[in-house]
Parts: sequence; structure tokens; C-alpha cells
Amino acid sequence: MQQPVESLMKTTMENIKNMIDVNTVVGDAVETKDGTVIVPVSRVSFAFVAGGGEFPGSQDNNGSNPQQGDAQGTKLPFAGGSGAGVTVQPIGFLATSNGQLKVLPVNYNNTMERLIDMVPTFISNLEEVMTKRADKKEEMQQEGE
Repeated sequence: MQQPVESLMKTTMENIKNMIDVNTVVGDAVETKDGTVIVPVSRVSFAFVAGGGEFPGSQDNNGSNPQQGDAQGTKLPFAGGSGAGVTVQPIGFLATSNGQLKVLPVNYNNTMERLIDMVPTFISNLEEVMTKRADKKEEMQQEGE
């Protein structure tokens, strides 16, 4: 025999399953005009609670409870409830441009994290400057000959 709280929990769990989707955590990709593809990433938290019970009701004059389950199969009244909560918090974006993948967090915890994340960009920019200087130097040497 199925308990009333079981059906209550089953209904709530089925509704939560309908809310859970991979697109909730990893959003749909968006392409910008310059060809950069951005994918939002979120943290999703679910909470669930359910409970219930049978209560005896009032007693009659001789001290027995007429609503209490007995050999005749009378059932006690049931009271129950359930609830669920969902929190969706954006944590960052995945961005791909020119064959490079970057993780862009929404929040930085401190300045050091921000500096560490900027190091690869700084190095690539430095390499570009050095390459341009070398190219200009070669052009000047070829013109001088």
C-alpha cells in the first residue's frame, strides 16, 4: 500500500526533473558580429523538502479514538506538504575568438586572480609588439642595402 507522503514526494520530484535541463547550466551560444562565440555558464542549486503525517483527531468520551486506524480499516487523516527552490547564479562565460578559448569569470575574488588571468593576454600582446618591431627592423635593413 502506497503512503500519501510517497505520492507527494513523487509528484514533487517529477516537477523538479522537468526544471533540470543542461541549458540551465550551460546556456545557448551567442555569436557576435566579429565572430566571437560566447557561452554563458551558471551555477544551479536545487533544494527539496517534503513531509507529512497522519494525525489522530479528537477522542470520544470513553477515551478511544474513533478516527484511529483499527481492524475495520479506518484511516487516519493525512496532512502534508512539499517545497522546492532553485537558484541560478551566473559564474562566467566561455568565449572563443581567433582559435583561442577564454574563460571570463563574472566576479573576481581579489586583485591577484585578476592579474593572473591577464598574464596570457599580456604575453600574447608582447609577442605581437616584438614581432612588429622585428619586421620593421628587417624592412629598414633591406631599404638600407
